[in-house]
Amino acid sequence: MMAFIGTVFVGLIVGLLARAIKPGDDKMGWIMTILLGVLGALLAGYVGRAMGFYQPGEAVGWIASILGAMVLLFIYDAVRRKR
Repeated sequence: MMAFIGTVFVGLIVGLLARAIKPGDDKMGWIMTILLGVLGALLAGYVGRAMGFYQPGEAVGWIASILGAMVLLFIYDAVRRKR
């Protein structure tokens, strides 16, 4: 249970930072921000470790997580605009 709460908290922080850094108005709620952060962290963590850029627990993982969330945010915006 604590791991889940920790994941949600990290996802919220990463999602908020990604939304603050990316230019433009991102109209999404807390749930989407958390999902964006969690998925961005998972994506960046998987790619970064698979390519040997860093190991689990390194500080660069936070930066990669934010970048991963920003990539997903750009994709989310592109899909939302097409509708």
